[in-house]
This record gives sequence, C-alpha cells and structure tokens, in this order.
Amino acid sequence: MTLILFNKPYDVLSQFTDRGSPTTRATLSDFIDVPGVYPAGRLDRDSEGLLLLTDDGRLQSRIADPKFKLPKTYWVQVEGVPDEAALAALRTGVLLKDGMTLPAEIERLESPEMWPRTPPIRYRVSIPDTWIALTIREGRNRQVRRMTAAVGHPTLRLIRWRVGDWSLGDLAPGAWRRA
Repeated sequence: MTLILFNKPYDVLSQFTDRGSPTTRATLSDFIDVPGVYPAGRLDRDSEGLLLLTDDGRLQSRIADPKFKLPKTYWVQVEGVPDEAALAALRTGVLLKDGMTLPAEIERLESPEMWPRTPPIRYRVSIPDTWIALTIREGRNRQVRRMTAAVGHPTLRLIRWRVGDWSLGDLAPGAWRRA
C-alpha cells in the first residue's frame, strides 16, 4: 500500500489531468510522479494544504467518504475578528443552503508563520483578519468557506492542516512524502 502526503499549493487542481480546458492549469502530475495513486478527497483550486493520495481503494474510501466522519482540520484566515456568537454558531452547526452542518471544533490561532501565497490574499488596512483552526467531520462542497461566510467572516485563505492522524507538519508547498 502506498500513502502520500502532499502539500497542494494554491491554484493547483486536485487531479492528474486537465483535459479539455482551454487554458493550461497546474495539476497533481506537475508535482507527483508515482504511478497508481489517486487523491483521497479533494481540495479546491483556491485552497492549499494536505492532500492524501493512495493506491488502496479501501483507504481512499475511508479517508474521503463522509460516512466515516474522519476529522479534517483547516487553518482559516477570515476577514474581521469573529466574536463569541460567530464562534458559537460554528461550534453548534451553521444553516447552509443544503442544510445544517454538523458541529465544528474551533479555536483561534495566533497568526501562524505560513509560506507566502501567490497571489497574496487581498489586505484591507481598515479590516483586520483572524486565523482560526476549524475541524469538521463532513465534506460538503466548499463547506468551510460557506460556513465562515454564513457567520459574517468570509474566508481569505484556507489551508487544510490535518486529515485524521496525518498532518502537514513542515511539508513545503508542492512537496510530498510517503507516510
């Protein structure tokens, strides 16, 4: 069995090919040359961080399938400073267009030392930003971004830090290692 931990950079697709696109976009094949592995789950093109790849179908299912409720922790830079009411809403579940989310674990982070993102996020002098660690146990489309927006704090930067027992650690953007 092969399991790869990959730090997916911003603006990279969570797939190996981009056939049919009128423009060239970066894919996993630009970084990983290991035959027979496939992503266990996805990260949006505008999200960064831990992406697991494996050649084991059972493991891939256990990681990606929401029925297993594997915790996924994201470090999220949001616009503004969430008050206790916003954090409480995230902890109890947020109503989105596709229904109520499961409760999330949440904590404030001191501004972590992160690699620079290209392009950088938009900064506004008059609006502060805050980093939070948000752990969810489901995986709806763009869920974290929709949750933070629903409580009035749009996501500026989203980095998946942990999936189950696997963590990004000191893995640089675009780098990978076998677990």
